[in-house]
Amino acid sequence: MRIHEIAFWFSSFFLFGVLLKSFDKISLSVLVFFVLAVSFIIFLFGYINKKRFLIFISVLFLAVNLGGFYYYFWNSFQKSKINIPIGEKIIFSGIISEYPQKGDQQKLIIKLSEPFSGRILINLNRYPEFDYGDLIEFDGLIKKPKSESYAKYLEKDSIFAVSDYPKSKLISKNNGLFFKAALFSLKENFVGNINKILSYEKAAFLSGITIGERAQFSKEFKEAMNNSGTSHLVALSGYNITILATAAFAFFGYMFSRRATFVFTLILIIGFVFMAGAEPSIVRAAIMGSIALLAEQIGRIKSMRNAIVLAALFMVLINPNVLRFDLGFQLSFAALMGIVYLSPAIKKFLKMKDEEGIFGWRKNFLNTTAAQLTVIPILVFNFGKLSVFGLIANILILEFMPLTMFIGFLAGSVGFASYHLSLVIGWFVNILLSYELWVIEFFRRFPALSVKAGIIFVAIFYFVLLLFVLHQKKTKQ
Repeated sequence: MRIHEIAFWFSSFFLFGVLLKSFDKISLSVLVFFVLAVSFIIFLFGYINKKRFLIFISVLFLAVNLGGFYYYFWNSFQKSKINIPIGEKIIFSGIISEYPQKGDQQKLIIKLSEPFSGRILINLNRYPEFDYGDLIEFDGLIKKPKSESYAKYLEKDSIFAVSDYPKSKLISKNNGLFFKAALFSLKENFVGNINKILSYEKAAFLSGITIGERAQFSKEFKEAMNNSGTSHLVALSGYNITILATAAFAFFGYMFSRRATFVFTLILIIGFVFMAGAEPSIVRAAIMGSIALLAEQIGRIKSMRNAIVLAALFMVLINPNVLRFDLGFQLSFAALMGIVYLSPAIKKFLKMKDEEGIFGWRKNFLNTTAAQLTVIPILVFNFGKLSVFGLIANILILEFMPLTMFIGFLAGSVGFASYHLSLVIGWFVNILLSYELWVIEFFRRFPALSVKAGIIFVAIFYFVLLLFVLHQKKTKQ
């Protein structure tokens, strides 16, 4: 086995060790079974010989344990730096350190000022409004999150406590980083440009699929997306950026060489990151989306395999909690794996032609189907619901999503220079949005099924997909 293959398997099982430790309750028997099962499959398909089989298993066990140790060490170190008076009703102050979420209420991430330290989540009424960089004084109770799962979800962003509707008073403004404040201002103005040219619901949906802004979503629209199985479309992930990159790649491809098209599309992705505020979740999504674009450029599975795993490893080393508690990261990783590995296997199984077809329908169908199949376990595990017709709804929408995102992104950007030109572009995207919202509204009539699925279901589902991909690859060879 070559060095790059050893690096791939070691990194993969290091990530698996991080994931296992995040559950805490996973037994040793499950770990042993999984490692032995994967090792046996790898041996069965001829990746390792009998002499190296035991060595291979030993390396995998070492990687798993190192991953678990790293998860424990990283979280212990983070918690050692915080000093939060949990359970006390006191006067405290802090600076808004991230982009405020503003809908029916405000959600502010506050970096506490001395004598305290750490980050907490503040829930406030809609008004008065606060912005990034504001120094605010609060008077209220700081408490633990309402549940252990919610606490873990917040900890992925280094948030360790919550305060609901304390009294608040603005002390001063512009205490944050100038560059970050400028990015957030750019994001707000971009959303404002979209709001000027589209109706409320369409503007909200377009803001969601382009830059992940969901503050304007009504309760009814959220319910419609849940029932139709399309909620993940606005959970900004690498798949969203992959869609945008696909549209840009096709557009630039008509005018430039393949290499120049690749460069221009990467520049567009970087611009997108800045437009969306360059938050950590968006940067992670951009990395995964860029890897998907790289897959189109390279076209070599082995190179992509290492690139995907190393990117995931890099992000997990920065923050190991994203592997289990960041839904955007999970959707990015799963959808990308589906596009790179499952899509060719489905194409082989269905005996489809190499030609992409009119408007690239074959390629879109394969990528959409593969991505949907690989994200189903994650959606069911996190939300406990399975939309019966969700796959159909997503295929009908995602066929037009690349064009919608590209034109929508263009309309919002042009709005900085010319309202009238943006209005003209908005007319075209309005047609696409009307169709997509009609699909969501139609499939909302079929309520999602309540499904209880644990980690065992997720493992079995992906295990079956793995067998399918390996079988199709073996058949092809």
